[in-house]
Amino acid sequence: MDNDKSYKEYLADITTFIFDVDGVLTDGSITVTTKGEMLRTMSIKDGFALKTAVDSGFHVCVISGGSNEGVRLRLKGLGLTDIYLGVHNKIEQLNAYLDLHSIKPENVLFMGDDIPDFIAMKAVGLPCCPQDAAPEIKAISKYVSHKNGGKGAARDVIEQVLKVQNKWNGNFDAQYD
Repeated sequence: MDNDKSYKEYLADITTFIFDVDGVLTDGSITVTTKGEMLRTMSIKDGFALKTAVDSGFHVCVISGGSNEGVRLRLKGLGLTDIYLGVHNKIEQLNAYLDLHSIKPENVLFMGDDIPDFIAMKAVGLPCCPQDAAPEIKAISKYVSHKNGGKGAARDVIEQVLKVQNKWNGNFDAQYD
């Protein structure tokens, strides 16, 4: 991979978005109830962008070490079908997903935030991370969002890709005339 290229040079070739959950689609915090249930907060703006990417024909996949079923329900509600929770070997899951859908690694944007994402992120064309990612992840990312995890970082990268590919505003004007 050519690290001298600006990340913007990769945006036109992206066909696939892969996201971690905790620290990317959430701020990395969990609230633990007295019954032991772990609650997470996700951004509506990230949700809108995820749904827009799915509706625009992009592959959108989540690979997370966490296994919260509430997260699965939320993502399914946004139209995602490729949701892999409880994954401890992310590179193995990434490779299986790419093989299943005949996706080239250079066409993938992977947004992660911490050490479990490191190896998988190094295997794709456009590794990205939220502003508050671990230093090791920032070091290998071709783009570091100005947004923190769970605070619009996913929206940031999705919106940039869709705008470059003229899919962000698509038919919005026609829908609201």
